[in-house]
Amino acid sequence: MSERAKLLRQIQEIGFTMDDLLLYLDTHPLDPDAMEAFSQAREQRCRLTKEYSGKFEPLTLCQVCPDTSNTTGTFTKYPGQKHFTWSDGPLPWDNQGGV
Repeated sequence: MSERAKLLRQIQEIGFTMDDLLLYLDTHPLDPDAMEAFSQAREQRCRLTKEYSGKFEPLTLCQVCPDTSNTTGTFTKYPGQKHFTWSDGPLPWDNQGGV
């Protein structure tokens, strides 16, 4: 499995964890353990999506940076040029490599 696929899988897994914790917190809003678990999951997802967008392409609009040149050139149509990054690379739902 490629590094891109591994990171995407980790993001999906921690996203599922966050969704599950959100459902629980809807009915148990004062549970300190659940709130701590959610905070940790959120931090991990933020870290993973930042790592993914730095190596490949943005997954959310918050990661789109029009002031980038994507110098890695790994997944870009415009290596070394300042451009709008949302159009870079294959999108996660393009099912690259069977993921």
